[in-house]
Amino acid sequence: MEPEKTLNERVSEVIEAIRPFLQQDGGDIELVEVDAGTGKVSVRLQGACRACPMSQMTLKMGVERHLKQQVPEVSEVVAVS
Repeated sequence: MEPEKTLNERVSEVIEAIRPFLQQDGGDIELVEVDAGTGKVSVRLQGACRACPMSQMTLKMGVERHLKQQVPEVSEVVAVS
């Protein structure tokens, strides 16, 4: 029987699945921290995503929505610099 994955591992897997879509547009995403107590996930947007005016929408409507669907413990996703 396979051991249950940690919250951090599950979030990381979803980020890795999202990454190619951001890379198609010249951007990238890095997982910075997962706070298991609050469910808050901190990420760093890189490349074209850093300066893109749509990055906040990508973060909330794309990354956060997808993470919440796949990992219900996630409460929010925030970008850090």
